[in-house]
Amino acid sequence: MNLIIDCGNSRVKIAVFNGSEIIHFDVFTYNGFVNNVLEGIEKFNCKKGIISSVTFLKKIEIDEIERKISLIQLNSSTKIPFINNYQTPKTLGVDRIGLIAAAISNFPNKNVLVIDAGTCITYDFVDAKRNYYGGAISPGVQMRYKSLPQFTNKLPLLEPNYNVDLIGNTTESSIHSGIINGVLGEIDSVIDKYKEKNKGLTVVLTGGDVNFLLNKLKNSIFANPNFLLEGLNSILIYNLK
Repeated sequence: MNLIIDCGNSRVKIAVFNGSEIIHFDVFTYNGFVNNVLEGIEKFNCKKGIISSVTFLKKIEIDEIERKISLIQLNSSTKIPFINNYQTPKTLGVDRIGLIAAAISNFPNKNVLVIDAGTCITYDFVDAKRNYYGGAISPGVQMRYKSLPQFTNKLPLLEPNYNVDLIGNTTESSIHSGIINGVLGEIDSVIDKYKEKNKGLTVVLTGGDVNFLLNKLKNSIFANPNFLLEGLNSILIYNLK
């Protein structure tokens, strides 16, 4: 059994894979997350694992996990199943590396655009010959809501509302319209531009906001909330060969 650990900006996800199939999934906060990881290792008798983190983890936490399992810490030096043409590979987020690995694994010999709608919205493109070129990073939905009261004096902090009209007739509804329609317009526009340059483009949407955005985009896409976990598992398998 393979243990996959995805340490995001605010939560930790773990998954146990039997081959390419997820047999267990859990998500929790950083408070005491190592104990949850160790419980998963013991319960499913995991021997191999990989950890991807976009935040800084304490060495003592990593050491504690490594005492129980053979662990790969995903970084810019890890062997990966694609050609990385990113100009600054050491600054490339490990989450983006995992997503491209998932694209290669799930859609071989295809041009793939992966959109991760989470804390940030990331766009990553890999061509049919496994060449990764990069993409884009923009603020996610939550970040956009939080930025308005932070950089203005009177605009309120609101919880996201994904059911919006085009025209807001109050300040609150105007904020909702601006943010949600702005995100949808951005994503659809980026997809259209990639389609113009890449024939037979496959588009994958993942991340925390995938379920809210899926049916509101005009472009046809594949939605997979576990895409990163699948990519990390494929990297682990690739390194075990």
